[in-house]
Amino acid sequence: MKVLVIGEICVDEFIYCDINRLSPEAPVPVLNPIKTIKNAGMAGNTAANVKALAPESNIMYLVQEGDITKTRYVESKSNHMFLRVDRGEDNIKPFEWTSTTNSMIISADIVIVSDYNKGFLSDGDLKVIAAKSKLSILDSKRKLTDDIIKDFTFIKLNENEYKNNTHLNPENIIITLGAKGASFKDSHYPSPKPQETIDVSGAGDTFTSSFIITYFSTGNVGVSIMQANQKSSEVVSKRGVVTPI
Repeated sequence: MKVLVIGEICVDEFIYCDINRLSPEAPVPVLNPIKTIKNAGMAGNTAANVKALAPESNIMYLVQEGDITKTRYVESKSNHMFLRVDRGEDNIKPFEWTSTTNSMIISADIVIVSDYNKGFLSDGDLKVIAAKSKLSILDSKRKLTDDIIKDFTFIKLNENEYKNNTHLNPENIIITLGAKGASFKDSHYPSPKPQETIDVSGAGDTFTSSFIITYFSTGNVGVSIMQANQKSSEVVSKRGVVTPI
């Protein structure tokens, strides 16, 4: 199975801290770093999920030049995030079409687009990617149009993202609903095993990857959503950005 992941990639950095006092200079806690964890985020986390769920797959990437880092300062005991600092989003170069990128899209069995709307992909790029793909899914943070999404096999939006895109024809849209599961067309698919939510970071990437990989094997939307719900519930019960077992 050849899987092509397209989109912005970043480094997710979690700096876990102890907090024992307030600053004498301002009413803010003093964070003392005790542990740092780094992993690939955004499209990188999507690819990591694909590798975890389908170890024998051949994963290809089309990602931006330039580094993006998301640094989160988290209180170790409660897992409460006090601050997130993002760097590098101003240095993203737009996607370039070449004979190589074109052949990668055409040859892939699955194309996953992790579109964080940071300037890497344009509306036009998304339309062409969808038109050239055999089986595709778009996970996007931008304002979408029916013209952009019509040739994607599936669109994955969370509840808030869909509220900003209610003008769309929902024919190929999957809406994730957190612990409540997901919906597709007129059907609701509850989470088979809701877990206590510790950290939602990266859960959408897990859902997207699990859904499209299962759909590739089964061709069954309902089965694929239920599998994606299951895998998403596993990762939200753990700290940081993790992949399912």
